[in-house]
Amino acid sequence: MELATEPDVYSPNIDDNGNYVDRIPSFHSNALANGIRCPCGTRKDKVYISAPLFAAHCKTKTHEKWVQDLNTNKSNFFTENQKLRDIVHAQKIMIGKLELELSSKNMTINYLTQELTKIMTVGGGTLLHTQPTATATATANDLLMF
Repeated sequence: MELATEPDVYSPNIDDNGNYVDRIPSFHSNALANGIRCPCGTRKDKVYISAPLFAAHCKTKTHEKWVQDLNTNKSNFFTENQKLRDIVHAQKIMIGKLELELSSKNMTINYLTQELTKIMTVGGGTLLHTQPTATATATANDLLMF
């Protein structure tokens, strides 16, 4: 069984002035062996498998408008990027707290399981060493099956 691979997603380069510009990638490297997909919206599911095909795509009006819009909205992308970074940071903190809480609860479960096992082993299986009655005959196995 072979591993399924996806085409890379194209992103334009940034020139010395900070503007987005198209640069046709080399399709001779192994990195682009599966082709490249452009997110400009011209043909969303189209995979380009050669440099001439992709160069022709980059000359379409829709693709050129997409690059122009990227340059026009640079500050919006920066602001959005900062917001997303803040969200990721907050989520990392939340995940860390939840992992600590989970670890604490796992330790509590392990401790209580050990104590229950001790009671079951020492007490002959009856809870709190009491005389068995119709309502108070819970064994450790019954308690573990909650």
